Amino acid sequence: MGLDDKLSAAADKAKGNAKEALGKITGDDEMVVEGKVDQAKGDAKETVEDVKDKAKDALD
Repeated sequence: MGLDDKLSAAADKAKGNAKEALGKITGDDEMVVEGKVDQAKGDAKETVEDVKDKAKDALD
């Protein structure tokens, strides 16, 4: 996983955590959902990069 990809995934997860927390504090259910979606996007990016890394290792 490249550094840019790691940072992007981490940023999505951090942004999602912040949105979810703020949504819970303010009672904004839509923001809570947006936060969870952002976190899932970060997890998906990590998974894709892990698969790429494993495929590359298998080919080497």
